[in-house]
Amino acid sequence: MNEKYNALFTPWKIRDVEIKNRIVMCPMGGTSLFGWFELTGCHFDKEAAKLFLERAKNNVGLIIPGIAPLRDTFWGKWLWQNEKMFLELKEFMDEIHKTGAKLFIQLTAGMGRSWAITELVAPLHKNKFTRAIVKPIIDTSHELACPSPQPSRWAHDIECPQMTVEQIHEIIEAFAKTAKLCKDAGVDGVEVHAVHEGYLLDQFSIEFFNKRDDEYGGSFENRYRFAVEVVKAIKEACGENYPVSLRYSVESKMKGFCEGAMPGEDYVEVGRAMAESEKAAKYLQDAGYDMLNADNGTYDSWYWAHPPMYMPENCNLDDVAHIKKFVDIPVVCAGRMDAEVGAQAVADGKIDAVGVARQFLVDPQWITKLIEDRVEEIKPCICCHAGCFNFSSSKGHANTQDLTDTMGLSRCALNPQTMQSKKYKVTPAKRQKNIAVIGGGIGGMESAILLAKRGHKVTLYEKSDKLGGVFIAASAPSFKEKDRALIAWYIRELSKYPIDVKMNTEITDIKSLDADEIIVATGAKAKNIPVKGAEKAVEAIDFLLNNKEVGDNVVVIGGGLTGCEIAYELYLNGKKPTIVEMQDDLITTKGICLANTSYLRDFFKTNKVPVYLETSLTEIQNDGVTVKDKDGKEFKINADSVVMSVGYNPSPLAKKGKHIHVIGDADKVGNLRTVIWGAWDVCMKL
Repeated sequence: MNEKYNALFTPWKIRDVEIKNRIVMCPMGGTSLFGWFELTGCHFDKEAAKLFLERAKNNVGLIIPGIAPLRDTFWGKWLWQNEKMFLELKEFMDEIHKTGAKLFIQLTAGMGRSWAITELVAPLHKNKFTRAIVKPIIDTSHELACPSPQPSRWAHDIECPQMTVEQIHEIIEAFAKTAKLCKDAGVDGVEVHAVHEGYLLDQFSIEFFNKRDDEYGGSFENRYRFAVEVVKAIKEACGENYPVSLRYSVESKMKGFCEGAMPGEDYVEVGRAMAESEKAAKYLQDAGYDMLNADNGTYDSWYWAHPPMYMPENCNLDDVAHIKKFVDIPVVCAGRMDAEVGAQAVADGKIDAVGVARQFLVDPQWITKLIEDRVEEIKPCICCHAGCFNFSSSKGHANTQDLTDTMGLSRCALNPQTMQSKKYKVTPAKRQKNIAVIGGGIGGMESAILLAKRGHKVTLYEKSDKLGGVFIAASAPSFKEKDRALIAWYIRELSKYPIDVKMNTEITDIKSLDADEIIVATGAKAKNIPVKGAEKAVEAIDFLLNNKEVGDNVVVIGGGLTGCEIAYELYLNGKKPTIVEMQDDLITTKGICLANTSYLRDFFKTNKVPVYLETSLTEIQNDGVTVKDKDGKEFKINADSVVMSVGYNPSPLAKKGKHIHVIGDADKVGNLRTVIWGAWDVCMKL
């Protein structure tokens, strides 16, 4: 192992619990050991247990599973009422401890106005009659209950009801009872969720959200009372020495309702500012909390707690390091943490441990590879959120995420086996076949590797001199360093297997191939808008590959994800972009995480990038474009250049047949998740 990582592999303590190294697997919704958003209710989740045991065997120091709601979302049963579940948990903890890892269970008071109510459920709540009918199954009023009435983060036309004192006391009691059962099952500690990210306890602590006039609102002490009474109840039930961590946001990074602050921005904090945080951290420590598992943000500034690729690496480190000066308990920092930077921060005493989350979903062996000096073999997380946390929303819409995704968080776009080990598995082929894979993009490379693992003889054909396909262009922007690392990872991975890679080889007739099965992974082609002057525009891919230069003032036609990323890159490079989009919001595609989309929307708003919504292109001229708004009014936008980013159409070399399999964008335009999972869906069966 490179000595620069040495500080990560020193022991530390939380109370009397010794952790063997300074790497913490942070909680991710969907990895709860007690199940997540399932109609069957709380139970010991064997899929999550398998996930954690594999990571434990691969040298993680402390594991904190994803949030466990104290009360089931469906049917309303309390966790502490399921004795069988805790008996199974005890057996699992014995296996975890054999690896030398430690594990804390994260328990949540709830989400309040941050509950990601879906478009399927929202209408049921809005109608008093249907709300009463479904209440025994899913009590939406309980899930949405807040410190005081306020709009839902996800459905602004829903007012979240005020939580009663009786409900507060019931939750405090549930924390104590559940924590005691965890302790009795051999769990090393519990984490309270959370004075963090704008969840329920955080809403109580922040004056912007808490307008109560009773003992749980108003003064500093009253606003933090709920969190204080929780830890005191746990300590009373479990003993003073039983470790209790707190998930904690140092600063809220909020400018207002559903409006976050950009990194480095000079703004007025409406949530928890640093001055209050300095006081709060010490106050919460003195109340009994034994560790702060910290970062920044709320659901209004979600990109701080769930940083997309646009956010800087180690984005929360300075704030977390600052708050450590005000407490005597261990402090963990999470948020796109780089292992080398984290190790140095530990060595310098700035933090006590490094919190990592999504990287564990992509590559369960990444710590082992770090120890064995195989860093280049670590499959990188690209911060896409497409599999792990794709709660999505746009103007006028609640969470548009599919129900299957809501019920299956913490899967991984790049690793289909994560939390889906029963569905996706590598099994030896019954008969070795000669298989041709046409197209060396991500889908083609993923297919070739999986087929080779299964024992097939694989030939991969790529018409150009580079592997990566359209993802080469997608990874070109300056902020896509992890995407570029992913392409490099695939190229190295291909070399490990007996795959015949034929570069500069274009297949035009699949009948010429001597193959038992053919995988067509030829991607998609850019759409065109049939308007006058369309030939003057620069295609998105040509811009991204730097094939064509653009001027200083650039109109981007299309406000989807690619168009917004192009506009973002233009701005970072000192250009002046303008976005024209036909929809009523930017990035309306379902399945793109709100953490990602809200960053771009907030960035353009903060930096006054012109955005014309519900506006269509009518003509491109040499000096700009003519567009039409929703009222039919035409006007001109002056520009030096126009970049066209209006989507793609599948471009399969051949149609599906008995032995011809079309995958990825060649089948249906999507994202890396649809490309990679689709490749597995096909290649597992061959």
